[in-house]
Amino acid sequence: MTVHTQPRVAVDAEFSMIIDGRPVTTPTTAPVFNPATKQVIAQVPVASQQNLDDAVAAAGAAFATWSTTPLENRQAAVAAIGDRLEAHAEEFLNLLTAEQGKPRAMAEWEVYGSIAWFREVAKQSLPEEILLDDTERRVISRNTPLGVVGAIVPWNFPILLAVWKIAPALVAGNTMIVKPSPFTPLCDLKLVEIVQDLLPPGVLSVVSGDDELGKWITSHPAIAKIAFTGSTETGKHVMRSAADTLKRLTLELGGNDPAIVLPDVNPAKVAPQIFWAAFQNNAQFCNAAKRIYIHDDIYDAVRDELVKYAETVVVGNGADEATQLGPVQNAQQYDKVSEYFADSLANGYRFAIGGHIDRTREGWFVPVTIVDNPPENSRLVVEEPFGPILPILRWSDEADVIARANDTVWGLGATVWGEDLEAIERIGRQLDAGTVWLNEVHQYSPHQVFGGHKQSGLGAENSLHGLAEYTNHQTITLNKQKGSVS
Repeated sequence: MTVHTQPRVAVDAEFSMIIDGRPVTTPTTAPVFNPATKQVIAQVPVASQQNLDDAVAAAGAAFATWSTTPLENRQAAVAAIGDRLEAHAEEFLNLLTAEQGKPRAMAEWEVYGSIAWFREVAKQSLPEEILLDDTERRVISRNTPLGVVGAIVPWNFPILLAVWKIAPALVAGNTMIVKPSPFTPLCDLKLVEIVQDLLPPGVLSVVSGDDELGKWITSHPAIAKIAFTGSTETGKHVMRSAADTLKRLTLELGGNDPAIVLPDVNPAKVAPQIFWAAFQNNAQFCNAAKRIYIHDDIYDAVRDELVKYAETVVVGNGADEATQLGPVQNAQQYDKVSEYFADSLANGYRFAIGGHIDRTREGWFVPVTIVDNPPENSRLVVEEPFGPILPILRWSDEADVIARANDTVWGLGATVWGEDLEAIERIGRQLDAGTVWLNEVHQYSPHQVFGGHKQSGLGAENSLHGLAEYTNHQTITLNKQKGSVS
């Protein structure tokens, strides 16, 4: 495993919140760090409750007009946001690497994926459905916008997971207030800033702050819906906070995704695919494969090929063009991941590769680590480390491995790998997860529904199902009989 740490990326922009179409600063600011260097790269506003109230009032006023704006005009505006992001792509690529830590290839995946999402969601609509239309009565089912929506965005994919919320909310006729993660607010602040001329004031605002801001948003009586991506534990707090006003919720939460590897795979060919299924974005990915079940017949061979491949992967500062994996994004997550290393060492688990964190390094770097067949009840297997430490486990009985894969409170994603297509589909259909990939992984689409089972979330994102999450259902009936009311 090669390690690089240079060069640094400079950030020289000013960052403001956007409320009612105008930049807003605050007396109190918070630092933003480059995780590869631990250096402060920017200061951002910390919103007061009054700032939030102002944003909500502006969004509420804008809703009256935006919700009645013709659909094609709203779609055109959302598509134009995608064009604007593309025009500023290089700026966002550098900014994303600086604040999040991801290398160029992953930054491109996120930025250009976000552009595609804006453009594709802009093509979506929910036409009225005529349920009955005869000489006596007409019955129509339609979707109407909710009002002001609060979007709470995580730090692992700060642009893309904001877009997953912004695009459908605006197309559906809602107005939106975005709250970025305090660890990665820069891209979201800039994105909302550069598109203000494409939207009426108040339609899309952004407020930055700490955990208090999140509590204010989730409990605000004039916010109709919360779209949240983050941990399951935080999602439960969001749900409790939203309960008093019966807010609509879309919760995309944690995962402990299993991968099942059948005995007929070619170990050398499958190892790179499994590696990136687990370690893409440095495993800071709700849909990372977090438990790899490898058949006994090929366990040693696949393990050895995984180690061989891992040794070729370059870990370092994302600003270095050779880097393939960056640092852990923040100190809090670094400490959490470190706990799994300490627990594995304390319990005498065997490391196939990695296992030692070099705390003298400049940034929050954690080595790619594979733990060789730890107990099924170990913390590493049962919990979600959300960092580059991966358990691989043996299996021999199909029914048993399916039961083990499903034995979790989560159900976000899963993968199955094998040459026998009938077998992988048979196994895949028995896995309790919102997305099951067979011989592929991390394939998403604006037209493909995404959501979790069990404690991996509520509701859906993407596709027409995701668009409908930003609407109410309304039935309109008409009695056509003249004289029925006179």
